[in-house]
Amino acid sequence: MRKSESGSHLPDPPAAEGSRIAIIAARFNGDVTTEMLEGCLGGLVAFGVDSDDIDVFWVPGAWELPQTARKVASGGAYDAIIALGCVIRGETAHFDYVAGEASYGLGALARTLEVPLLFGVLTTETHQQAWARASREEDDKGREVALSALHMVALYAGLGD
Repeated sequence: MRKSESGSHLPDPPAAEGSRIAIIAARFNGDVTTEMLEGCLGGLVAFGVDSDDIDVFWVPGAWELPQTARKVASGGAYDAIIALGCVIRGETAHFDYVAGEASYGLGALARTLEVPLLFGVLTTETHQQAWARASREEDDKGREVALSALHMVALYAGLGD
């Protein structure tokens, strides 16, 4: 599959003026999640989302993403919610619990919402792998998840109520 001009595996999304987006970002592994957030914000703004229509909510870590996404979604103010986090394997089973519950919790919640919930949680073996995926100079997963969110907003709008 050929990458589009935007660097994503998806074609460029339609313009998204007027869309309201919530981003929930985990502070744990904050250098990685901050880089992902910057890529995400850049992607949203590049395709027409006004920076005033993007709200960022910081949580301690990936574990807190699902419950915060539920709370953010309950207000009905957003067209999409993006969850950003980074869990790096360590020497204990902690990785398995946190990564698994973040994934399970976000997936279960996504199936109940009327708006798209995007999974932008990196699960890697090393910090180097995480940085390569997050870096705007390399894979730019933050931008990629932003463009996916805009595709989903357009899809949901086309499906109607």
